[in-house]
Amino acid sequence: MEYRSRSIHKSTSIMISAILVLFLIHTSHCFYLPGVAPEDFQKGDPLKVKVNKLTSIKTQLPYSYYSLPFCPPKKIVDSAENLGEVLRGDRIENSPYVFKMREPQMCSVLCRITLDAKAAKQFQEKIDDEYRVNMILDNLPLVVPIRRLDQGSPTVYQLGYHVGLKGQYTGSKEEKFFIHNHLAFTVKYHRDPQTDSARIVGFEVKPYSIKHEYEGKWSENTRLTTCDPHTKHTVVNSNTPQEVEANKEIIFTYDVEYQESDVKWASRWDAYLLMSDDQIHWFSIVNSLMIVLFLSGMVAMIMLRTLYRDISKYNELETQEEAQEETGWKLVHGDVFRPPSNSDLLCVYVGTGIQFLGMVLVTMIFAVFGFLSPSNRGGLMTAMLLLWVFMGIFAGYASSRLYKMFKGTEWKKISLKTACLFPGIVFAIFFVLNALIWGQKSSGAVPFGTMFALVVMWFGISVPLVFVGGYIGFKKPAIEDPVKTNKIPRQIPEQAWYMNPIFSILIGGILPFGAVFIELFFILTSIWLNQFYYIFGFLFLVFIILLITCAEITIVLCYFQLCSEDYLWWWRSYLTSGSSALYLFLYATFYFFTKLEITKLVSGMLYFGYMLIASYAFFVLTGTIGFYACFWFTRLIYSSVKID
Repeated sequence: MEYRSRSIHKSTSIMISAILVLFLIHTSHCFYLPGVAPEDFQKGDPLKVKVNKLTSIKTQLPYSYYSLPFCPPKKIVDSAENLGEVLRGDRIENSPYVFKMREPQMCSVLCRITLDAKAAKQFQEKIDDEYRVNMILDNLPLVVPIRRLDQGSPTVYQLGYHVGLKGQYTGSKEEKFFIHNHLAFTVKYHRDPQTDSARIVGFEVKPYSIKHEYEGKWSENTRLTTCDPHTKHTVVNSNTPQEVEANKEIIFTYDVEYQESDVKWASRWDAYLLMSDDQIHWFSIVNSLMIVLFLSGMVAMIMLRTLYRDISKYNELETQEEAQEETGWKLVHGDVFRPPSNSDLLCVYVGTGIQFLGMVLVTMIFAVFGFLSPSNRGGLMTAMLLLWVFMGIFAGYASSRLYKMFKGTEWKKISLKTACLFPGIVFAIFFVLNALIWGQKSSGAVPFGTMFALVVMWFGISVPLVFVGGYIGFKKPAIEDPVKTNKIPRQIPEQAWYMNPIFSILIGGILPFGAVFIELFFILTSIWLNQFYYIFGFLFLVFIILLITCAEITIVLCYFQLCSEDYLWWWRSYLTSGSSALYLFLYATFYFFTKLEITKLVSGMLYFGYMLIASYAFFVLTGTIGFYACFWFTRLIYSSVKID
């Protein structure tokens, strides 16, 4: 396979252009970023049809279009991709297709090729793995319209068309491979009656497999008998399909039809992003809100008991049992703020969680306002990477503040750990996965130049910002504990079985996961089944519910833990809500075996590798929320109640 590596210079320009995206956001209008502004075409204007990667939901390994011996243009030219596109495996190149605005074409011959054994095998493998060809016209992806049988349902659009299909001739049991060598394109446009210019609002195709025939010897002027514009003989079915076999010639042809549409340019993505199952999302949110209300009630009861009914002394009407429960958490006041074991590691993870929270929150806000729409390919991933880098300052600040509270003195050491631990682990997994993709010669493999750009962003921007945040955080006065810590640790009494750390941590992760798992299904579907995900409004609501659920379940379990005179809450608060990541990974495993058709070992390793990274990130995010909720709660109750 021919693979074009990109230079370091190009990757650096990718990084700079991606940074500029964030600064140019405020100049955007109609919820579209600069670079995707409408383009007007007059009749006869040439339209640039570009080809993108070949994709398959069976292998999850993208390949560049010209890795298969399709008809090439005179010179293959790469389009400049942004950082997100490169990481997604997009390889956008020019094509030999010639379109002229509002000038229909019938049976245009693209090229004629004769397959050798190697080329035939390549085509057969891609057809067997159900690869799709992706193309782009005026920033719109090519789709295949599929009309449902029930007339009331809207048309469903599938991204890209299949390279070919498998089938059998009538009366034969031998399976053959057939290629889609005739494409019937439909370009939909919205015309301005005043200027007569038009804007493209749709790009559709119907693929056919046909064994083209002609008389005499082949030349540039040869007329096909199976598809001839002069006799108005066009391809309407695949009754005589083109077989893929060595030493067989294949003639590639195409039609172009233009249809005027009432759809305006600003609404042209609506058909692609049609969401027919919004009731499920509302059900998910209502279900999650019930969990939040239940937990909020428990937290409110705890607050009322600890902060209002018992500020100075116990109410005489309380039963002995209630009084004993109240005394539990008060008895450990001299140990509750004792620094935990491995406190440095806790500081690092809390700082990383703050960095992740900032990145997700800002990305969500941009997405909700439409800045990261699918029309801006790779924009979401680019924005997330850049935000992660710039949020390093908050990571350094949060970790050094906590570190100083634990009586730490080496802020540079903690800043370095914060800057390197989480990104280092993720980068190591990513590097191994990338090596696997390289081994498959897939376009999804990140080029060396882009890898270098990522390392530059990490060590050139993120690490210094973490140190700046660490310096600022360490210069602040240390957070003082509301109560004094005893010199000798108190012995923790034997705990009931349900207060066992492992049991309570695993229980704590169920509710946060329950709040997001329905939305998680749609996210996994969009990632692994090549579908658009654009319901960021729902996602933002679910994210807010997740934050509240993580905070509240951790507070409730932390209170029960303190009441049973167990003061080792620091790590347990982090792990309680963070354990929801375990359920996320288990659900991803369930999804793999029930919804995906991945059979190749490398593809399976890629899936579980990327889901491991996602689960690890989810652990850091949810764990930090739980930790800060408990941190606030313990400081509040021990500072509000006078300890005898």
